[in-house]
Amino acid sequence: MKAVLLILAALILLAMITLAVLALHSRSQAPPGRVDGRLPPCPDSPNCVCSEYPADSAHYVEPLRLPGDLSPASVLDRLGEQVRSLGGTVTTVQPDYLVAGFRSRVFGFVDDLQLRPDAQAGVVHVRSASRVGHSDLGVNRQRVEALRQRWRQAGGVGRTVAEK
Repeated sequence: MKAVLLILAALILLAMITLAVLALHSRSQAPPGRVDGRLPPCPDSPNCVCSEYPADSAHYVEPLRLPGDLSPASVLDRLGEQVRSLGGTVTTVQPDYLVAGFRSRVFGFVDDLQLRPDAQAGVVHVRSASRVGHSDLGVNRQRVEALRQRWRQAGGVGRTVAEK
């Protein structure tokens, strides 16, 4: 019985060390940049959602609607406020691109949120992804939907394209 408890304790310790190392690795990486002006596609793992690639149904999330009365830069300023209210740290703001990081409470894993207004399509594309690991237990999709809800509450312009 003592040997079983020691093995179990060793396995738990190994798992904790592995998670801590992965968390440190996620904090040392930079968020992915744009690819040919678009948000990067999601990897095969289920820890990412993105609105730029509707054919990728497993990772697809509706973009936000871009209000016609605001410039893309103004929209990103307002969305940046909503991102901060959700606990994100805005790290990059350009007239046509915003990047924010979110850290998990326990180990400090970093997830990246990227926003890109597309005035021609009338939307703000969104991508939220974990930097490391495989599964995120749906956290990135939930984050995008929470942002959409806050966006709606802030001015009613967060409807999805399908809700137009």
